[in-house]
Amino acid sequence: MPAKIRLQRHGRKGYAFYHIVIADSRAPRDGKFIERIGSYNPNTNPATVDLKFDRALYWLNVGAQPTDTTRNILSSEGVLMKKHLLEGVKKGAFDEAEAEKRFTAWKSSKEGQVNKTKEQIAAEKAADAKARLADEVKINKARAAELAKKLAEANAAEAEAQAEAAQEEAPVTEVEAPAETPATEPTEVETPAAE
Repeated sequence: MPAKIRLQRHGRKGYAFYHIVIADSRAPRDGKFIERIGSYNPNTNPATVDLKFDRALYWLNVGAQPTDTTRNILSSEGVLMKKHLLEGVKKGAFDEAEAEKRFTAWKSSKEGQVNKTKEQIAAEKAADAKARLADEVKINKARAAELAKKLAEANAAEAEAQAEAAQEEAPVTEVEAPAETPATEPTEVETPAAE
């Protein structure tokens, strides 16, 4: 039974995350597996890896073959480096203390690189947010100036309308009409009736 270290897909469409599993190479991708040794989430920046280091090292030592992607993950987590150093100890190139010292030096430099990347991403995010805020302030100032201009025009038009209304009311004076004489009723003139 040739064992493989591979990824098992989970998550929804367009947002996949993976379990890192030890499985028979003949088993389907998301099917039966021997052991789950971690998870990999490529959706975060940088990608998040949660790995059982000792179990991954054990399975590599007993002959499990990683796929290309899991090989990259194991390499970035230091499992392959640790295996390489342990092979050097077996061959007698250096002792176990030296191997541990080299591994911790490598691990600290790797963590420094990751922290530097995280800080750079955070700085870029902060700079982007600052630039967006400056653009928004600029747009708000332009809108406020435009609104003030419209308001001034409206106030000027209103003042002009009030001035015109005041001018129309002032010159109008009431002229008294002459007193009306009582109207005389037409009297009927009696005509003698012809007899």
